[in-house]
Amino acid sequence: MPRSTPPDHLPRASLRAAVVWEALEEALSRHGAARGDAGDGGAAGADGRGEADAGAAGRALDVLDTGGGTGGFAVPAALLGHRVTVVDPSPNALFGLQRRAAEAGVADRVHGVQGDIHALFDVAEPGAYDAVLCHGVLEYVDDPAAGLANAVAALRPGGLLSVLAAGLGGAVLARALAGHFSSAHRALTGGDGRWGEADPVPRRFTPEELTRLVAAAGVDVRAVQGVRTFSDLVPDGLAESEPGALDALLELERAAAESPAFQHVAAQLHVLGGRK
Repeated sequence: MPRSTPPDHLPRASLRAAVVWEALEEALSRHGAARGDAGDGGAAGADGRGEADAGAAGRALDVLDTGGGTGGFAVPAALLGHRVTVVDPSPNALFGLQRRAAEAGVADRVHGVQGDIHALFDVAEPGAYDAVLCHGVLEYVDDPAAGLANAVAALRPGGLLSVLAAGLGGAVLARALAGHFSSAHRALTGGDGRWGEADPVPRRFTPEELTRLVAAAGVDVRAVQGVRTFSDLVPDGLAESEPGALDALLELERAAAESPAFQHVAAQLHVLGGRK
C-alpha cells in the first residue's frame, strides 16, 4: 500500500515513529479488511474523513493502546476510522490525549482511561479488542511476561498485537559513540541492558529476547523491525542541513528496519503478530 505521512509529519520526533506507524497502519488495514464488511465503519469525524478511511481500510476496529500517552499512535489510528481506547497511568498524558483528539476531530473515537497494564482488566474488557498496542511499556513494568499476557488476553481470537520496546544494541552503540565506554560495557554485559544507576530505562531487549517473549504469550510473530537505527545517532541539525536529507534518512530507516543485522543495533524493536 502507498506510504502515508507519518503521524505529525517530519521532522525528528515523528521521523522516529514513522517506520512503526507505516507498519502498524498497513497491519490495521489488512486486519480490518479481513474482519469483515467495509460498511461497518465507525462514525465519521467532523470532517467526514473517518468514515471514508474506515471504508477504505475495511471494518472499523476496536483498538486498545496500553501506555498510549498523549495519543501519538491512537489519534492517527482514529483518523483511519478505528475506535481507540487508551490506557495510561498519567492524568496529564490523558489530558493531552483529549486535546489532541479534539484538535484532530476524532474525540468521538478516542477514549482515555487511567490505569496500567498490570491492572488492565480493572479498566478494560478481556477478549474485547481487535488490536492491542503495547508500546514503550514492557521495558518499564515489573513483570514483562505478565504485562504481555494481559495485553494478549485483551485480544479477540486472531487479534493483532503490536509491541514496541527498547533495544539493547542501540543503547550500547549510543553510549560507546558518546565516549562512555564503561557504561556501554555495563549495558552490554549487565543482563538487563541498563548502562548505570542513572539510566531511566529499567530494561532493554535483544530481538531474540523480545520475539521469544511475544511468542511465549501465545502470539504468532509475523514481523520484527529495528526502529530508530540512525535517527538517534545523527547530530541535531545535520539531517536538516540539506534539502531532502530528512526524507533520505527516513528511507534509510525503512531499509534498515527489515534487516536482521541492523535490528541488533536499533534503539527500539517493533514486533507485530496475531493472537493464536
